[in-house]
Amino acid sequence: MRTSLSSLQKVLSEILAFAYRNYALTKNEFYAIFEMLFWPMISLISVGLLGEFLYLEKDAVAFIIIGVITLSVIQIAQIDVTYVMLLDMWSMSLKYIIVTPTPFYRMVTGAWLFGSVRGLISLVLLILLSAWLFGFTLTLPLTAMAAFVLGILLSAMLIGIFNCILILVFGRRAEIFAWTLTAIVMLFCGIYYPVTILPEPFKTLGLLIPITHYLEFFRSFYGFQTVFPNPLAIAIVETITYLALLLVVAEISMLRARKTGLVLKLSD
Repeated sequence: MRTSLSSLQKVLSEILAFAYRNYALTKNEFYAIFEMLFWPMISLISVGLLGEFLYLEKDAVAFIIIGVITLSVIQIAQIDVTYVMLLDMWSMSLKYIIVTPTPFYRMVTGAWLFGSVRGLISLVLLILLSAWLFGFTLTLPLTAMAAFVLGILLSAMLIGIFNCILILVFGRRAEIFAWTLTAIVMLFCGIYYPVTILPEPFKTLGLLIPITHYLEFFRSFYGFQTVFPNPLAIAIVETITYLALLLVVAEISMLRARKTGLVLKLSD
């Protein structure tokens, strides 16, 4: 009993250490506040005003606003997970993170926790701003909202882990995906449109991404039809499956980076 408790304390301390690491590295960086507050607000206001100009119905505006909010929250949360590798690559100290005895899942979990806090702050701000400017109201129950928020935050973790894998495989050439991968993924998820209007094979690709089903779940409370009867269940299954797969691939990628010498190339 005492051994298991000490093991749990070790796991939690390592996770919280990486959460604090992200906080310490970004707390004095102006761009961290900028990406959490400024760009999400600009995106929301510009798209919302476009909806007003086109005289869209209230439900149609809500459809678009949900997409804007989701994109912003995911981008903010995933970048903190990506920072697990990206910050050390920038500082040419990747070897220190690679040789640490801490398992990869604890690194990303800690970074994800801090990213989730930043994402939640942005989420609350965007919901309040959209309600004030465009009359957007939350019509789903609290439990459904909690499931949606947890789902998109876990989806952000998936994107962040994928970015870390790209960095471990391709080095600096993968740096650009830290800011573009979310937008690429959301293109297939129906950020401003239902995924059903996409031609094949892009429609099928969109349905294989959990964010698509989280969006449909949220939008179903505003009267929009879903592709499947229970989009939340499908999203959860996809999220768990991809998370397990990506964590395994990430560990393999770390071993490969050590063997190929990529770690030394990205370190002093």
